[in-house]
Amino acid sequence: MNKGLIALAIGGFGIGMTEFVIMGILPDVATALDISIPQAGHFISAYALGVVVGAPLLTGIGGKWPAHKTLLFLMLWFTVFNSLSAFADSYTLLLISRFLSGLPHGAFFGIGAVVASKLAKPGKEARAIATMFTGLTLANVIGVPLGTYFGHNFSWNVAFMLVGIVGICAILGIKFWMPELPKSSPDGIAKDFKVLKKLELWMVILLTTIGTGGFFAWYSYIAPLITEIAGHPETVVSYAMILAGLGMVTGNFIGAKLAESFSPIYAVLISLILMVVALVANTYLAYDQVGVLVMTFLIGTIAFCLSTPVQMAVINSAKGSEMLGSSLNQSAFNMGNASGAYLAGLPIAAGYAYTSADLVGAGMASAGIIITFVVIYIRKKNKKAGQTAQA
Repeated sequence: MNKGLIALAIGGFGIGMTEFVIMGILPDVATALDISIPQAGHFISAYALGVVVGAPLLTGIGGKWPAHKTLLFLMLWFTVFNSLSAFADSYTLLLISRFLSGLPHGAFFGIGAVVASKLAKPGKEARAIATMFTGLTLANVIGVPLGTYFGHNFSWNVAFMLVGIVGICAILGIKFWMPELPKSSPDGIAKDFKVLKKLELWMVILLTTIGTGGFFAWYSYIAPLITEIAGHPETVVSYAMILAGLGMVTGNFIGAKLAESFSPIYAVLISLILMVVALVANTYLAYDQVGVLVMTFLIGTIAFCLSTPVQMAVINSAKGSEMLGSSLNQSAFNMGNASGAYLAGLPIAAGYAYTSADLVGAGMASAGIIITFVVIYIRKKNKKAGQTAQA
């Protein structure tokens, strides 16, 4: 395996760990800073906002540098501000550091996905991108549980110290293993932003937001689903999260295989159809203690079948400005996270069972299917127009 891909995977591990470990140590952070749990939830939102803002901003700024130097800069930024999070002693300081630590997230994955595809052998681009995302999925299996354990049993600060250590490893990996690459944006930021005029690109970004929002609608309320609906004790939740993480690892490589066997956009379509079926089925199976755990693994698998194909779909839609388009797609993932959690919470707040979140997720995934057909239609129309122009 190309060592540059391993460096990207280590970076992905660190990013996945810092994004999700806060959810596991939220009560500990709230107690230590003497704030409420809803206030502590602002640290999750601040990070997500940083991702949305930082993806186009840092991709544009870093475009004048060679891609390997841009990745090194992004991981250095990530490491510094995650390490500072470990030493934050107030609500305001942690809020600011979480926002700043989220800024390089989208740009790193966006630029990294394009770099991974260029490091790959012809026809193996999907597998290379999946290798980078393996770090993100393994973070949910190893990094997040480990950080949560230390956060509960020692101090929440330790979780972010671990993230900082992973960041240092990623910096060293990029420095010594990543080959020299050309500028991220050789034609300049002004030309890059012209890609935003493409309807197809915006439809794929909307597809990512709505389609992946279906997964986050379910994932955001997985804990009460397991304890209050299935009747498991709270101790089972951590094991269920590991099951979901193992599903994500599995789905990541299945998604790459689908993208290689079909076109990326059709792999997205297949994944979304399976997601609708699984989420609807979970509204019935969640009441069974074994069934809910099986579905936890299965939904995690199906959800991450989507990650590599949809990333490739947006790269294909942003020809000439692949890194900007790829980075914007990472913003879309985080908007899907926020919208899925919010929309799924509405029926729960209205008094419906936690399984209603699954139906909201199925509805969002169904909307994603419709958008996918629109993208396919636009591509066929553009292809036909191009053939006519050539004739």
